[in-house]
Amino acid sequence: MNAVEQFEAERLARIRSYGGPDHALRVAGAAFLQAAYRAHYMYNFTAQGRPVIQLPTDLVGIQELLWQVQPDLVIETGVAHGGSLVSHAACLEAIGHGHVLGIDIDIRTHNRHAIEAHPRSDRITLLEGSSTDPATIAAVRTFASAFQTVFVILDSNHTHDHVLAELRAYAPLVPVGSYCVVLDTIIEDLAPDTFPGRPWGIGNSPRTAIAAYREEDPGLQPDTLVEHKLVLTSAPGGWLRRVAPRPSGEAS
Repeated sequence: MNAVEQFEAERLARIRSYGGPDHALRVAGAAFLQAAYRAHYMYNFTAQGRPVIQLPTDLVGIQELLWQVQPDLVIETGVAHGGSLVSHAACLEAIGHGHVLGIDIDIRTHNRHAIEAHPRSDRITLLEGSSTDPATIAAVRTFASAFQTVFVILDSNHTHDHVLAELRAYAPLVPVGSYCVVLDTIIEDLAPDTFPGRPWGIGNSPRTAIAAYREEDPGLQPDTLVEHKLVLTSAPGGWLRRVAPRPSGEAS
Protein backbone atom coordinates (compact mmCIF):
# COMPACT_ATOMS: atom_id res chain seq x y z
CA MET A 1 0.00 0.00 0.00
CA ASN A 2 1.45 3.34 -1.07
CA ALA A 3 1.11 6.60 0.86
CA VAL A 4 -1.98 7.74 -1.06
CA GLU A 5 -3.74 4.42 -0.54
CA GLN A 6 -2.82 4.43 3.12
CA PHE A 7 -4.21 7.95 3.59
CA GLU A 8 -7.48 6.93 1.92
CA ALA A 9 -7.77 3.75 3.99
CA GLU A 10 -7.20 5.68 7.21
CA ARG A 11 -9.73 8.33 6.16
CA LEU A 12 -12.44 5.76 5.43
CA ALA A 13 -11.80 3.88 8.65
CA ARG A 14 -12.03 7.10 10.62
CA ILE A 15 -15.29 8.13 8.92
CA ARG A 16 -16.84 4.70 9.49
CA SER A 17 -15.93 4.91 13.15
CA TYR A 18 -18.19 7.97 13.47
CA GLY A 19 -21.25 5.88 12.57
CA GLY A 20 -22.00 4.68 16.07
CA PRO A 21 -24.76 6.72 17.76
CA ASP A 22 -22.71 6.94 20.95
CA HIS A 23 -19.55 8.24 19.29
CA ALA A 24 -18.45 11.46 21.02
CA LEU A 25 -18.59 13.41 17.77
CA ARG A 26 -22.16 12.27 17.05
CA VAL A 27 -23.31 13.16 20.56
CA ALA A 28 -21.63 16.59 20.46
CA GLY A 29 -22.92 17.16 16.93
CA ALA A 30 -26.52 16.47 17.91
CA ALA A 31 -26.33 19.00 20.73
CA PHE A 32 -24.73 21.58 18.44
CA LEU A 33 -27.37 21.11 15.74
CA GLN A 34 -30.23 21.63 18.16
CA ALA A 35 -28.62 24.85 19.38
CA ALA A 36 -27.75 25.91 15.82
CA TYR A 37 -31.32 25.61 14.60
CA ARG A 38 -32.65 27.60 17.52
CA ALA A 39 -30.03 30.33 16.87
CA HIS A 40 -30.59 30.36 13.05
CA TYR A 41 -26.87 29.66 12.66
CA MET A 42 -27.25 28.52 9.06
CA TYR A 43 -28.47 31.98 8.01
CA ASN A 44 -25.02 33.49 8.68
CA PHE A 45 -23.08 32.49 5.55
CA THR A 46 -22.59 33.41 1.93
CA ALA A 47 -21.50 31.37 -1.09
CA GLN A 48 -19.79 33.15 -3.94
CA GLY A 49 -21.11 36.42 -2.50
CA ARG A 50 -24.77 35.38 -2.19
CA PRO A 51 -26.50 34.53 1.12
CA VAL A 52 -26.94 30.78 1.54
CA ILE A 53 -29.24 29.23 4.13
CA GLN A 54 -27.33 25.99 4.67
CA LEU A 55 -25.03 24.36 7.14
CA PRO A 56 -21.51 24.93 5.74
CA THR A 57 -20.80 21.22 6.12
CA ASP A 58 -23.75 20.37 3.87
CA LEU A 59 -22.40 22.69 1.18
CA VAL A 60 -19.05 20.89 1.42
CA GLY A 61 -20.79 17.52 1.19
CA ILE A 62 -22.71 18.58 -1.92
CA GLN A 63 -19.55 20.01 -3.49
CA GLU A 64 -17.74 16.71 -2.93
CA LEU A 65 -20.56 14.75 -4.54
CA LEU A 66 -20.78 17.13 -7.50
CA TRP A 67 -17.08 16.63 -8.13
CA GLN A 68 -17.52 12.87 -7.81
CA VAL A 69 -20.59 12.58 -10.05
CA GLN A 70 -19.67 15.34 -12.55
CA PRO A 71 -23.34 15.96 -13.43
CA ASP A 72 -24.60 17.69 -16.53
CA LEU A 73 -27.55 19.20 -14.67
CA VAL A 74 -28.21 20.07 -11.02
CA ILE A 75 -31.89 20.60 -10.17
CA GLU A 76 -32.58 22.35 -6.86
CA THR A 77 -35.99 23.15 -5.42
CA GLY A 78 -35.90 26.21 -3.17
CA VAL A 79 -33.97 29.27 -4.36
CA ALA A 80 -34.19 31.90 -1.58
CA HIS A 81 -31.21 34.29 -2.07
CA GLY A 82 -29.53 31.98 -4.59
CA GLY A 83 -26.37 31.19 -2.65
CA SER A 84 -26.62 27.46 -3.09
CA LEU A 85 -27.29 27.85 -6.83
CA VAL A 86 -24.17 29.92 -7.40
CA SER A 87 -22.16 27.55 -5.20
CA HIS A 88 -23.19 24.61 -7.39
CA ALA A 89 -22.57 26.66 -10.55
CA ALA A 90 -19.06 27.56 -9.36
CA CYS A 91 -18.31 23.89 -8.80
CA LEU A 92 -19.60 23.02 -12.27
CA GLU A 93 -17.46 25.82 -13.72
CA ALA A 94 -14.40 24.18 -12.15
CA ILE A 95 -15.49 20.80 -13.53
CA GLY A 96 -15.82 22.39 -16.96
CA HIS A 97 -19.42 21.57 -17.79
CA GLY A 98 -22.92 21.50 -16.36
CA HIS A 99 -25.91 23.68 -15.61
CA VAL A 100 -28.07 24.48 -12.56
CA LEU A 101 -31.87 24.74 -12.64
CA GLY A 102 -33.34 26.50 -9.59
CA ILE A 103 -37.07 26.18 -8.88
CA ASP A 104 -39.07 28.28 -6.42
CA ILE A 105 -42.70 29.23 -6.01
CA ASP A 106 -41.65 32.86 -5.37
CA ILE A 107 -38.36 34.19 -6.71
CA ARG A 108 -38.22 37.70 -5.34
CA THR A 109 -37.24 40.39 -7.80
CA HIS A 110 -34.14 41.56 -5.91
CA ASN A 111 -32.89 37.99 -5.59
CA ARG A 112 -33.52 37.25 -9.26
CA HIS A 113 -31.61 40.39 -10.29
CA ALA A 114 -28.67 39.52 -8.03
CA ILE A 115 -28.50 35.94 -9.28
CA GLU A 116 -28.74 37.00 -12.92
CA ALA A 117 -25.96 39.56 -12.36
CA HIS A 118 -23.64 37.00 -10.79
CA PRO A 119 -20.54 35.93 -12.78
CA ARG A 120 -21.80 32.34 -12.76
CA SER A 121 -25.28 33.17 -14.00
CA ASP A 122 -24.33 31.67 -17.36
CA ARG A 123 -24.70 28.26 -15.71
CA ILE A 124 -27.99 29.02 -13.93
CA THR A 125 -31.61 28.96 -15.09
CA LEU A 126 -34.42 30.09 -12.78
CA LEU A 127 -37.92 28.63 -12.96
CA GLU A 128 -40.70 30.23 -10.91
CA GLY A 129 -43.56 27.99 -9.90
CA SER A 130 -44.49 25.39 -7.33
CA SER A 131 -42.12 22.44 -7.63
CA THR A 132 -45.10 20.07 -7.33
CA ASP A 133 -47.35 21.80 -9.87
CA PRO A 134 -47.87 19.59 -12.95
CA ALA A 135 -46.91 22.44 -15.28
CA THR A 136 -43.64 23.00 -13.41
CA ILE A 137 -42.87 19.27 -13.37
CA ALA A 138 -43.50 19.05 -17.11
CA ALA A 139 -41.24 22.05 -17.76
CA VAL A 140 -38.46 20.56 -15.63
CA ARG A 141 -38.68 17.20 -17.35
CA THR A 142 -38.53 18.88 -20.75
CA PHE A 143 -35.54 20.95 -19.65
CA ALA A 144 -33.78 17.91 -18.16
CA SER A 145 -34.27 15.85 -21.33
CA ALA A 146 -31.37 17.75 -22.91
CA PHE A 147 -28.96 16.51 -20.23
CA GLN A 148 -27.59 13.08 -19.42
CA THR A 149 -26.52 12.98 -15.76
CA VAL A 150 -28.92 14.74 -13.39
CA PHE A 151 -28.27 15.53 -9.71
CA VAL A 152 -31.27 16.60 -7.59
CA ILE A 153 -31.43 18.62 -4.35
CA LEU A 154 -34.79 19.07 -2.58
CA ASP A 155 -34.94 22.04 -0.20
CA SER A 156 -38.28 23.84 -0.43
CA ASN A 157 -41.43 23.07 1.58
CA HIS A 158 -40.45 20.39 4.13
CA THR A 159 -43.84 18.77 4.75
CA HIS A 160 -44.31 15.05 4.12
CA ASP A 161 -46.77 15.48 1.25
CA HIS A 162 -44.73 18.15 -0.54
CA VAL A 163 -41.43 16.29 -0.35
CA LEU A 164 -43.08 13.01 -1.36
CA ALA A 165 -44.53 14.74 -4.41
CA GLU A 166 -41.11 16.22 -5.24
CA LEU A 167 -39.48 12.81 -4.92
CA ARG A 168 -42.03 11.26 -7.23
CA ALA A 169 -41.50 14.07 -9.75
CA TYR A 170 -37.72 14.43 -9.74
CA ALA A 171 -36.01 11.36 -8.24
CA PRO A 172 -36.76 9.29 -11.38
CA LEU A 173 -34.56 11.75 -13.31
CA VAL A 174 -31.51 10.69 -11.29
CA PRO A 175 -29.45 8.02 -13.06
CA VAL A 176 -27.53 5.21 -11.41
CA GLY A 177 -24.48 6.63 -9.64
CA SER A 178 -25.95 10.10 -9.08
CA TYR A 179 -27.77 11.50 -6.06
CA CYS A 180 -31.04 12.97 -4.84
CA VAL A 181 -30.19 14.97 -1.71
CA VAL A 182 -33.18 15.65 0.55
CA LEU A 183 -32.33 18.37 3.07
CA ASP A 184 -33.82 19.00 6.52
CA THR A 185 -34.61 15.40 7.39
CA ILE A 186 -33.16 16.46 10.76
CA ILE A 187 -36.61 17.83 11.64
CA GLU A 188 -37.34 14.37 13.05
CA ASP A 189 -34.43 14.65 15.51
CA LEU A 190 -34.99 18.16 16.85
CA ALA A 191 -37.22 19.32 19.68
CA PRO A 192 -40.90 19.62 18.67
CA ASP A 193 -40.92 23.39 19.20
CA THR A 194 -37.90 24.07 16.95
CA PHE A 195 -40.02 25.35 14.02
CA PRO A 196 -42.86 27.48 15.45
CA GLY A 197 -45.34 28.60 12.84
CA ARG A 198 -44.09 26.12 10.24
CA PRO A 199 -46.36 23.40 8.80
CA TRP A 200 -43.74 20.67 9.17
CA GLY A 201 -42.60 18.84 12.27
CA ILE A 202 -41.95 15.42 13.76
CA GLY A 203 -43.96 12.84 11.82
CA ASN A 204 -44.54 15.28 8.95
CA SER A 205 -41.13 15.85 7.43
CA PRO A 206 -38.74 15.02 4.60
CA ARG A 207 -37.64 11.87 6.43
CA THR A 208 -41.15 10.47 6.59
CA ALA A 209 -41.51 11.28 2.88
CA ILE A 210 -38.29 9.41 2.08
CA ALA A 211 -39.54 6.34 3.96
CA ALA A 212 -42.75 6.36 1.93
CA TYR A 213 -41.02 7.00 -1.39
CA ARG A 214 -38.39 4.27 -0.95
CA GLU A 215 -41.19 1.70 -0.80
CA GLU A 216 -41.96 2.72 -4.38
CA ASP A 217 -38.34 3.17 -5.48
CA PRO A 218 -35.92 0.94 -3.55
CA GLY A 219 -33.12 1.75 -6.00
CA LEU A 220 -32.58 5.05 -4.17
CA GLN A 221 -30.60 4.24 -1.02
CA PRO A 222 -29.10 6.41 1.76
CA ASP A 223 -25.35 6.90 1.51
CA THR A 224 -24.62 6.82 5.23
CA LEU A 225 -20.91 7.37 4.66
CA VAL A 226 -21.65 10.98 3.67
CA GLU A 227 -23.58 11.83 6.83
CA HIS A 228 -21.07 10.01 9.06
CA LYS A 229 -18.27 12.03 7.49
CA LEU A 230 -20.04 15.37 7.88
CA VAL A 231 -21.37 14.71 11.41
CA LEU A 232 -23.03 18.16 11.21
CA THR A 233 -25.72 17.73 8.55
CA SER A 234 -29.32 18.76 8.11
CA ALA A 235 -29.91 15.61 6.06
CA PRO A 236 -29.43 12.39 8.06
CA GLY A 237 -30.81 9.64 5.84
CA GLY A 238 -31.27 12.18 3.05
CA TRP A 239 -28.09 11.65 1.01
CA LEU A 240 -29.78 9.29 -1.45
CA ARG A 241 -27.68 7.54 -4.08
CA ARG A 242 -29.25 5.88 -7.08
CA VAL A 243 -28.03 2.25 -7.12
CA ALA A 244 -30.70 0.85 -9.45
CA PRO A 245 -33.27 2.34 -11.82
CA ARG A 246 -36.77 3.04 -10.58
CA PRO A 247 -39.04 0.08 -11.46
CA SER A 248 -40.34 0.64 -14.98
CA GLY A 249 -43.85 1.92 -15.37
CA GLU A 250 -44.00 3.35 -11.87
CA ALA A 251 -42.71 6.88 -12.40
CA SER A 252 -45.38 9.46 -11.70
